[in-house]
Amino acid sequence: QLVESGGGLVQAGGSLRLSCAASGRTSSSYTMGWFRQAPGKEREFVAAIGAMRWIGGITYYADSVKGRFTISRDNAKNTLFLQMNSLKPEDTAVYYCAAKGDRGSYYASSAYDYWGQGTQVTVSS
Repeated sequence: QLVESGGGLVQAGGSLRLSCAASGRTSSSYTMGWFRQAPGKEREFVAAIGAMRWIGGITYYADSVKGRFTISRDNAKNTLFLQMNSLKPEDTAVYYCAAKGDRGSYYASSAYDYWGQGTQVTVSS
């Protein structure tokens, strides 16, 4: 089970930190990702961090957030984070955390097996 928190309303240029608490099998065994979905748009990849056993937690980012967002994990607390800085109005969306095994690409939502319920992030201009 994945449970996101930390969303909210922030002004452009501000920061938010999203958390995703995982229960059950340790999250370090999975590639963990963040996706987002804005109204009327498809769900899109934001960031991912690899499973520790394969590639030591290598990180990946969408071009639109590179340099502004940072994905990280606390294996001891089985928690995934997304630090979002320099937020823009176009970052407004529902943000979802997800977990996948070894199949599929890190950027493809169809490859992820487990999803949280989402947390709303709204950036005002």
